[in-house]
Amino acid sequence: MKKRKRLLWRLFPSYLLITLISLLAVSWYASDAMRHFFLEQTATDLKARAALLEKQITSYLAPLDVKSIDAICKKAGRLSETRITVILPDGKVLGDSRETPGLMDNHANRPEIMTALAGQAGQSMRFSNTLMQRMLYVAVPIMDQQKVLAVLRTALPATAVEAEIRSIQLKIALGGCIIALLAAGISWFISRRISQPIEHMKKSAEHFAAGDLSHRLTPPETEEMGGLADAMNQMAAQLNDRIETIIRQRNQLETVLASMLEGVIAIDTEERIVSINQAAARLFENEPVNCLGKSIQEIIRSPALQQFIRNALIGKNPSEEDITVFQNEERVIAVKGSPLLDANQQQMGTLVVFHDVTQLRRLENMRRDFVANVSHEIKTPLTAIKGFVETLQQGNVEKAQEKERFLNIIQRHVDRLNAIIEDLLALSRIEQEDESKEIQFEPVKMTDVVQAAIQLCRSKAQEKNIHIDLDCDKDAIAMFDPTLIEQAVVNLLDNAIKFSEPESTIQVTSHRDEDQMVIGVQDQGIGIAQKHLPRLFERFYRVDKARSRSMGGTGLGLAIVKHIAQAHGGHVAVDSKLGEGSRFSIHLPQK
Repeated sequence: MKKRKRLLWRLFPSYLLITLISLLAVSWYASDAMRHFFLEQTATDLKARAALLEKQITSYLAPLDVKSIDAICKKAGRLSETRITVILPDGKVLGDSRETPGLMDNHANRPEIMTALAGQAGQSMRFSNTLMQRMLYVAVPIMDQQKVLAVLRTALPATAVEAEIRSIQLKIALGGCIIALLAAGISWFISRRISQPIEHMKKSAEHFAAGDLSHRLTPPETEEMGGLADAMNQMAAQLNDRIETIIRQRNQLETVLASMLEGVIAIDTEERIVSINQAAARLFENEPVNCLGKSIQEIIRSPALQQFIRNALIGKNPSEEDITVFQNEERVIAVKGSPLLDANQQQMGTLVVFHDVTQLRRLENMRRDFVANVSHEIKTPLTAIKGFVETLQQGNVEKAQEKERFLNIIQRHVDRLNAIIEDLLALSRIEQEDESKEIQFEPVKMTDVVQAAIQLCRSKAQEKNIHIDLDCDKDAIAMFDPTLIEQAVVNLLDNAIKFSEPESTIQVTSHRDEDQMVIGVQDQGIGIAQKHLPRLFERFYRVDKARSRSMGGTGLGLAIVKHIAQAHGGHVAVDSKLGEGSRFSIHLPQK
């Protein structure tokens, strides 16, 4: 990449180069003009000297007196320090101020002589083989009635003229250097004057680039730069407003997405995650920052979900589906996909919304099971009652004992129906009191409540020779509704007695564990398989339906215990192994 230069180093050399070229051109022109001027002045001077000798030389041409002419040349040349030569039209030298005429070459071919023989003054600068130096020659014709009688030539060494010219050129060069320095300073000043505001604007633009849009440029004095600075300030203000709006909208969107219970993922056409909220990342046991830019195969391990997303990317219409995934446990996810469009309404991906409906589906199943169970629980005794009543109405039973037995059976089924209705009403009442916060909390000694529950169940325990052992802190006082807690303990004891072997022991405990009160009922009965434990507290759920009904249970006892615990802000737990008995515990938080 070509290295960029500062504007100063583009302007300054350009100005300086223009100035130097101008100075060189002017200096060359002035030097050349001065040289021509000096040569012309010297030539004029030589012509003037020749004119002074013209009359004297003319007087010795007719008749021809060579000695006098040569003497005049030598004398005048010595006095004026000028070489003076007289040449006949045929090129023969008559006199010379420096040399003997008879020893000199024919001068007819000399340029200045040829011009003078044509009737005009001739001028030439060349190297003289006679004097062995460069000479300036001026030759003028001596005329008589339009006839050239002779040529009078004057000459001076060119070294003197050239020395004078060099002196003038040196002065011009020195002046040019001074002017160049001044011009360089002025060019630097002008370049700085032009580039400095731009550099200031560049630094201010760097503030903008760094995100400091509150910074403002100081407008330069020039109209153009001032207008540019005002435009940039206005641009920064508008950008700042728009960015703040975008950030505010983004924060609002992120807040909305983060607050959503549903998971939201935006996926591009290459199946890469563009955006994901906290709920979606949590659903797939990850963090949002670790998901961005990754493919769905890296984040979502479910083939069914991956296929749904591919179908959503291909499809043009919204779609939805319930998909079961397995992450530690089975979970049901309601997935909805819709096309993700850009500003031009072109599909750029898909938006997928995940909603964990595991609990909802479980509740739906529980509702269906509840309806089926309660229908079955009520229908069974009603069918029996109806059958026995019809039998009695038809008079098919004549014996009093048989009639009595039928009526006793009807009485038992009626009692069972009544028990179911009472338990359902109790559940409804507990739920209503919990929702309306009408449960009466009061300080109660735990030992009193537990002993009251044991007393109610003691007769049933004695029928099977079951011993109930109590381990309770006699001084422990807790805040709860004594009636409801007593009912919960009674239900647990009733279950423990039903499923315990004769002559076994039931352990009842009550103690404070940090900030909660724990009531436990441990039996030595048949135990419960692990697969039944998650649904044990559902209404009408029975581990062994035939055995439970034969023992007279309604299937609502443990559900009532669960709701009593929840109404107090606590929970109920169970720990059991098949063949090793069970331990039920009620956990009540204490402030």
